[in-house]
Amino acid sequence: MLAAAGGSSGPGGAGGSGPGLDGDFLSRYRLVSAKLRRRFLRKPNVAEAAEQFAALARELRAQESLPYAAWCQLAVARCAQSLFNGPAEAAALAEAARLFLRQERDLRQRLGLRGGFGEHVAAAQSCGAFAARLHLERGQPAVAAGLCLELAAALRDTGQPARAAAPLQRAADLLAAARLPLEALRCLAERASCLLLGRDYAGALAALTRAQALAGAGLGGAGGAGAAAGGAFLDVLARCEVSRVLLLLLLQPPPAKLLPEHARTLEQYCWEPAEGGAGPGPGGGPGAGGGLPPAASYLPAELFLLLQSAVLACQEKDAEALKALQAELWPLLSAEQNHLLHLVLQEMVSPAGQGL
Repeated sequence: MLAAAGGSSGPGGAGGSGPGLDGDFLSRYRLVSAKLRRRFLRKPNVAEAAEQFAALARELRAQESLPYAAWCQLAVARCAQSLFNGPAEAAALAEAARLFLRQERDLRQRLGLRGGFGEHVAAAQSCGAFAARLHLERGQPAVAAGLCLELAAALRDTGQPARAAAPLQRAADLLAAARLPLEALRCLAERASCLLLGRDYAGALAALTRAQALAGAGLGGAGGAGAAAGGAFLDVLARCEVSRVLLLLLLQPPPAKLLPEHARTLEQYCWEPAEGGAGPGPGGGPGAGGGLPPAASYLPAELFLLLQSAVLACQEKDAEALKALQAELWPLLSAEQNHLLHLVLQEMVSPAGQGL
């Protein structure tokens, strides 16, 4: 697996600084590798080889030969694996992932490539995932989540926010399992933002729905943790609620495909009473399911009423009314939410025809 992580960025692969460096690196790499071969009545000195691979990696990194330095770090990881040194193996894999990502970023900046070569990103993801698994085996889910967050941040910096969504989901799962719900919520919110940048609106809606359910569970368990913890969960609930309503207005899923939790969300903003019961209106009605409180209980009254009006304007296809509401909602929403509201209005005025 460690050999596969290097991909085509290993010795003899792309990314060197020139023919002279290629030959020098390969000869030195093979010289150290030869020390690992078994000889009659002699055991290879794996620890010494690991130190020499690490020294070569540092030298190559200083020369900006990042893929070769990453390959040396993979050799260090293999040595640590044979020595049953889990922490050293994880550290070497994490460093290899950082070097591959840095090479991808440098290529994009130097050559003006929009998508880069991709092979370095794939190698970094493989190294990072394996390092995270090693930390999980040692009972360190928070450290594993930190590696996933580092990978996600690097992917977003390289202009690939959609690819950052998967490590953010992994980090959220690990942090939730480690009983760090607020940190997990931040990961889910970041995941939703990355999916929005990639125009995956359905995926962003699913991430925000998951975040809202987690915040609701945290709010129920924060009764004895003080007002600060409860207030933090309420803030997350409010942000997720507003974004989810706007995404539902943008996607306009048909009734047959409307999930129950999404239907319960929209019901809170209907002015007319539902069949067999009183209408929700401001300050009443059911929550979005899963034990969540009603939206009117944690959203500001003005914002709740304006969202109700926006839902009604979308139901009536009244673009002029929605334009007027946009001006009132603008100071109450975040930049991301204002962009979603702009997309809702744009879709109403000029429907895409084939959906978003």
